[in-house]
Amino acid sequence: MITVFIVDDHPVVVEGLKSVIEKLAHLEVTGTAGNAVDTIALLKKQHADVLLLDINLPDVSGVELCKKIRKEFPEIKILGISTFNDRSYISRMIENGASGYLVKSASADEIAEAIASVMAGKLYMSLSMEHLLRPLSVIPKDALPALTKREKEVLQHIAEGLTNNQIAEKLFVSSSTVDTHRKNMLTKLRANNTAALIRLAVEHGLI
Repeated sequence: MITVFIVDDHPVVVEGLKSVIEKLAHLEVTGTAGNAVDTIALLKKQHADVLLLDINLPDVSGVELCKKIRKEFPEIKILGISTFNDRSYISRMIENGASGYLVKSASADEIAEAIASVMAGKLYMSLSMEHLLRPLSVIPKDALPALTKREKEVLQHIAEGLTNNQIAEKLFVSSSTVDTHRKNMLTKLRANNTAALIRLAVEHGLI
């Protein structure tokens, strides 16, 4: 049984998601919260495999809360949920450790697929948001620029949801060096943000 925790300050959204999830096989909602403070307190008391995290919370933004949860509860997979279709929000959630992104209007099948994907260690993006993650200029596979061994290592860790500081610790380099590698890959692959970089890397088998 996969346990799911929902963080959203709109009771109607929470009840709607609970209703959908509890009808799906092997999924169980073990808790809900409407703000960051309650979320951290409750997660210390009860287990959750997957967290559905709203971006727009009343006390702390979901983007910042995502970062805090990844630090305190690294075993929890985080799926951002929102009505926003904005590149910057998606990119920042991924950079802060989210394993994927869903729109609140996602179907039961899509929610099930998203949870299964992140539990398998994969990055999941809502189908309705894929167009936001496409680089503006798509590179043909045979023209794909080569990445260095270190760039590929950094890319793999980015896809795993690690921050620049965490990657730096793993690779025994400075955070600024990691950021330089990230920026170089964005330029090489003509990606507009980190989420687009990961999507392109997955499509071309780079990770």
